[in-house]
Amino acid sequence: MKQNHLLAELLLTFMKIGLFTFGGGYVMIGFIEDICVNKKKWISHEEMADILVIAESTPGPMAINCATYVGFVQAGFVGSLMTTLGIILPSFVIIRSEEHTSELQSLL
Repeated sequence: MKQNHLLAELLLTFMKIGLFTFGGGYVMIGFIEDICVNKKKWISHEEMADILVIAESTPGPMAINCATYVGFVQAGFVGSLMTTLGIILPSFVIIRSEEHTSELQSLL
């Protein structure tokens, strides 16, 4: 039960970050650090610095790499899956809904 609560908290926390940040991964990094280091204490400042160095040097968006690492540290593979989905889903849903809205407008 405790694991399910943690997974839900990881998912919702990163969905909030993904939903309320505009400007890309660099903007999200500040939110990730504030929430994961200062508020929730999931990782330390040193770990956050290490994450940034690794995320910058590996392929893929920095914020997604950071989210994946935090999720893995907290809850293993499933945790990394939850944080990655959480940070991606808001943008995906917004883009898809805009696509459908455009299609409907073209029919009118």
